[in-house]
Amino acid sequence: MSSGRNVMESQPQAHRPSPRTHTMAAGELVAVFRPEQGMIGLSLKHRGEEILRRVDELDEALATGMSIGIPLNYPYANRLRGRSYEFDGRRVELDPSSPWLMKDWNEVIIHGVPWPKLEWRVEEASDRRLRSRLAWNRPELLAVFPFEHEIEMTATLDGLGLTIETAVLANAGVRVPVSFGFHPYIGIPGLNRRQWQLTLPAMQGIVLDDRLLPVGERSDLPPYDDRLADLDFDHGFVVSPGASMSIAGNGRRVSVDFLDNFPYAQIYAPPTHDYISLEPMTAPADALTSHEDLPVVEPGERFAARFRLRVEATHNALH
Repeated sequence: MSSGRNVMESQPQAHRPSPRTHTMAAGELVAVFRPEQGMIGLSLKHRGEEILRRVDELDEALATGMSIGIPLNYPYANRLRGRSYEFDGRRVELDPSSPWLMKDWNEVIIHGVPWPKLEWRVEEASDRRLRSRLAWNRPELLAVFPFEHEIEMTATLDGLGLTIETAVLANAGVRVPVSFGFHPYIGIPGLNRRQWQLTLPAMQGIVLDDRLLPVGERSDLPPYDDRLADLDFDHGFVVSPGASMSIAGNGRRVSVDFLDNFPYAQIYAPPTHDYISLEPMTAPADALTSHEDLPVVEPGERFAARFRLRVEATHNALH
């Protein structure tokens, strides 16, 4: 297996190309992506103020693969129970020491291939739209997820917000299991997280064990509409089609709308940090192992999922 060094890191300093950014603007919103470097969302400003979080930790994220801004978790979102999984009679053994894998503080494999190692090719770029494609055919990628295919991601900015569509194209003659998600870090400018108004729909909570992996049980949860305060989240949920989650305060509301084919979510909000992540997921955590609600793309077919990060002014200013 490759040593896993980032392509940018393997070049002499004098010959490293500067990573390109792409900026889109619509109404009161401006979004910035690095399309060739993980297709990472690096900024979303509303009226000149930053909505995304951890983007000031870019250098560390490039070195470690940690989540900042709006990263894609691919080919699986959240955690895997063990170091292997099976699909279509093929057993995949994962090397937890590989630089092409991420692990959490419990040494549990998490979040797929580090986003800086995903090298996208820009296919369309305008002032309101960015479309890129990733060929999943490199040996390092196939060692993690041995199902050759392509991924297409389209980011569109309009007056409603930033909409991201991700499509899995099974164009290499094999079936492809789908278990990806996004990890958008967001916050309310100028207001401490204790004062943010958190609004969640009625959902099913996924019961987790001490390693934060599903145990196969769910519980019905009522809607929530109150301050985030000191709530500590790292939990999975089942959401209804078209569901929306939001934080609000200081004259703004920031929402994540689950538009198409994102029936699961993870919410991450450690109380000591000034952010929350409302994470759309195509399948529950550990779906590659459990096969629970695991979508599959047949050869020649296409699977697409969409979510929207919506930012709007409100009349109520919570302090």
